[in-house]
Amino acid sequence: MSPSPQPPRREAPLVFITGASSGIGQALAQCYHQAGYRLALVARRTQAIQSWAEAQGISPDSYEIYSADVAIPDSIVAAGQACTTRQGLPDVVIANAGVSIGIDTAVRQDIDVMAQTWAVNNTGMAATFQPFIDAMVQRRSGTLVGIASVAGIRGLPGHGAYCASKAAVISYCESLRGEMRPHGVRVVTLAPGYIDTPLTRQNRYPMPFLMQADDFAAQAFRAITAGTSYRVIPWQMGIVAKLLRCLPNAFFDRLLAGRPRKHRQPDAP
Repeated sequence: MSPSPQPPRREAPLVFITGASSGIGQALAQCYHQAGYRLALVARRTQAIQSWAEAQGISPDSYEIYSADVAIPDSIVAAGQACTTRQGLPDVVIANAGVSIGIDTAVRQDIDVMAQTWAVNNTGMAATFQPFIDAMVQRRSGTLVGIASVAGIRGLPGHGAYCASKAAVISYCESLRGEMRPHGVRVVTLAPGYIDTPLTRQNRYPMPFLMQADDFAAQAFRAITAGTSYRVIPWQMGIVAKLLRCLPNAFFDRLLAGRPRKHRQPDAP
């Protein structure tokens, strides 16, 4: 008797990650690689991704690198279209790329910093998702992940651009979740607390419950896989955020009085 034919091997799932050259994006890429996913990695600094992938010994046939500037919609949309052409439609899309710079509204050039922050953190997120949505709806599966922040829950002095942008991420993803639910596409909002990355290392104020990026990525992977609609990581920051949200404005303002401001661009090291 001849052996039974073997069923065709399903191709490994695919994850598309922006901001993959460092920090949270790189940690997520490592986590998904270890879980057996193929990787579509996006950043402006493509050589940094290449060097990292080679150092990790990741097989060249399991990842592709795409150069894109998330602040330019046509650039990131083109990267998404190229991914679909070269690797197929992703199972998970993580809009992770983001910037965090302090502003002073009294300074004219800081208004441009605010516009750039929103271009990356908000318009860039929507443009990251855009090339995949119709195909995911037709397939009736897929997960879109927006990286927000605990800083989006209440405004912090000197941090208006970033806090406002991340508050918008939370509301935007909530809106998108309602739109996608009837079509079988999940939308997950993750709100990190303080994560040890090149961005946060410039902060000049205390960062309670500081997490390593790898630890965040492991918890994020579990939340995304479970299809959790909204998760603050770590959980301790979730409790802090809820308490801060409940504080009357007078107490909240008093609590933050004298807190060092987020560094502005001219002040950055």
